[in-house]
Amino acid sequence: MIADWDRLRIFHVVANAGSFTKAGQELGLSQSAISRQISDLEGRLKISLFHRHARGLVLTEQGETLQRAVRDVFLKLKSVEAQMTESRAHPSGELRVTTTMALGALWLMPLLGEFRQLYPDITLTLLLADRELDLTMREADVALRMLPGRPDSNLIRRHLMYIELKLYAHKAYLERKGRPKNLDDLVYHDLLAFPEDGPLPHENVNWLVEADMPAGQRRPAVLRVNSYQALLTATLGQMGIASLPNYLAKPHRELEVVLPEIDIPRAEVFFVYTEELRNSVKVAAFRDFVLKKAAQR
Repeated sequence: MIADWDRLRIFHVVANAGSFTKAGQELGLSQSAISRQISDLEGRLKISLFHRHARGLVLTEQGETLQRAVRDVFLKLKSVEAQMTESRAHPSGELRVTTTMALGALWLMPLLGEFRQLYPDITLTLLLADRELDLTMREADVALRMLPGRPDSNLIRRHLMYIELKLYAHKAYLERKGRPKNLDDLVYHDLLAFPEDGPLPHENVNWLVEADMPAGQRRPAVLRVNSYQALLTATLGQMGIASLPNYLAKPHRELEVVLPEIDIPRAEVFFVYTEELRNSVKVAAFRDFVLKKAAQR
């Protein structure tokens, strides 16, 4: 074995912290003790794991290789520990859930009080991000996603629900600029959309600027922002017309549906988790709960 677990654990913490001082604070050890353990590990391996700088520590190429291996081992051990301590009859423990900002804050969050009443021994951590966290690296346990992902990955995907979208604008904006009668009229309006590059929450998110346009052409947008909540704020601020999920826009009576007869592609939501959590009781409890709530919409 290349080293004992204590030295590997210390190395792992130092690599994440970027300094002996911060690692010592996290581990409850002195800076000199941490430095000595790393030096002993480097001596045993006969390689340098860190470049020492005045600003802190930077992993060498060999250090990065070891860190990836150690991280994978500790993530696997954490997963095994969670499965071993979890009772089949009584779901418990921490459950880390990730989804997009808007879906998490406005659809999922209001349901979590009821979930906590049903399963008081499950501690929830909700991670809201419009980028996809890596479930295989245990950045989260389960995800609610609007992108299907690669079919060859080791993730389990369950259809959860469809999200309906409509074109919305503030009534005051429409009084000022007029109400479009068809898609061609959108050329006379201020359109709000997502950026054309970068991660997007789901397919066809920029339907508003792309529909019925020649290949490769887009209607101009006066504002592009990578967040549905920000698009909602801009629409409420009378900045223009945006394609928004109904659950997000309907509560705001000052907004009006534009071109209601237009058929806008729906966004499909998936419940996603890894194969190794297939038999997790707390994942099953949360999955069944959100599936039931989605069916009741």
